[in-house]
This record gives sequence, structure tokens and C-alpha cells, in this order.
Amino acid sequence: MKSWKRLIWAVMLSVALPLGLVYWQTSFFTCLLLGLWVAGVLAFSFYYNRRHFEEELRIQEKTLQQAANRTLNHHRHDWMNDLQVLYGYIQLGKRDKSVQCVERIKERIALDSRIAKLGIPSLVFYLQSFRTFRSNLELEVQVEDGLQLEDKLTLDQGDELTSVIMQTVRAYQYSGLTLQGDTRTLRLGFTQDGGDILISFESKGDHGNPELLQGQIYNIVQGKIMKAEQWKPSEAYVELRVPLGM
Repeated sequence: MKSWKRLIWAVMLSVALPLGLVYWQTSFFTCLLLGLWVAGVLAFSFYYNRRHFEEELRIQEKTLQQAANRTLNHHRHDWMNDLQVLYGYIQLGKRDKSVQCVERIKERIALDSRIAKLGIPSLVFYLQSFRTFRSNLELEVQVEDGLQLEDKLTLDQGDELTSVIMQTVRAYQYSGLTLQGDTRTLRLGFTQDGGDILISFESKGDHGNPELLQGQIYNIVQGKIMKAEQWKPSEAYVELRVPLGM
């Protein structure tokens, strides 16, 4: 990034050479040289900027594709595990266990469906792909049945909401200490309260300094469309209220 900027600045500063010639000896030739030089610098800058942004776009697309592949592979692995367990119960003739396994599969399908119906692409992708990242935090998502946000928030507001949720999860993730190999569970809930959306975060266990975690969350939502409410330090619980119809 720095080398790209340095090259652009170097090319732009090169205009000083023909400009100095014009200042030292003004003539048709030096003016023509200055004009051609400026046109060349502008053309080069436009071409190089375009190539740079195209490369950045390709990198972003590749990163997104890799993340999507990890998510699909992780879900496929989960489904294969569930099916193998179910097949084992069926072979052993354990009807009750088979029914329980089917119910778990149905609950997971229903949850994935409720997450998808939130309707914010960046948020849905983040929630669905979180399990694919190696982390000491397990995210347990709960979504109220029938809740949809796509028609309630603009595209920018939806992306802002996703950013706040990601930063808040990260604040929980790095608060407190866990033994190597241990994981903590963070419950992330989405419910509707009248004309507002409530997003709750709840995690039990050692979270270091609760006041520090609270301050981080309040800093995250400062100046955003939502506000933090109902802080419970003993349970590291906080609610974000998102007003609708803004």
C-alpha cells in the first residue's frame, strides 16, 4: 500500500521538471512539453489507480470465496456427523435416541432458517461462518421466530449493525482469561420489542474487569444507530436497542 502511494506521488511530483523549464524559459516547446507531461501523468495515475483497485477487488472476492468455502465445508461436516450418529442409532434399534437426533437436526435447520430470514447479508454470513473460525468463544445464536430486518434497516444501517455486533463479540472474546483448550459460550439473541429490535449478549464466567468490558461496549455503540441498555456485570449481560422506523 505504501509503495503504491509513493509511486503515485513520485509520478505527480515529476511534473515539477517541465514546470521548472517553463518557469526558466517560457516557449511554445516548453508549454507543449508541460501539457503533454501533465496529460501523461494524469493518464498513468488513472490507469494505475484502476489496476490497483481491481487487484484489491480480486483479493476481497478471493477472501470472500475462501470464507464461503470454509463455511460450506464446516456445515457439510456437521451434517455428516449428525447423519452418521442417526444412522448408528437406527442400526442399533435405539428409537428414542433416533428421534432425539432428528429433533436436533430439525432445530438446527430451523435456526439456520431464522438466521437467514434476518435479511442482512453481512450479518447472516458472519453468524453462519463464525463456527468456522478457531476461537475460544462459542457463539450460541437465538433468533425470534418471524423476525426480519431487511425491510426495516437501510443497507448502510445493516452493515453498521453487523460491525457493532462483530466488535461486541470480539470484546467478549478477549475479555477475561480461559485455560488452553477451554471455550466460553456467548449467547447472542435477536428479539423484537414493540417498534425496536433488542440484541442481547450474555456470557457467564470470568470476564476480567466487568467495568472495562462495559466501557468497551459503550464506546463501540457511541454515535451508532443503537444504544446499550441493561448492563448486568455478574452475568456479563448487555442489551443493544435498535430503534426502527428512523
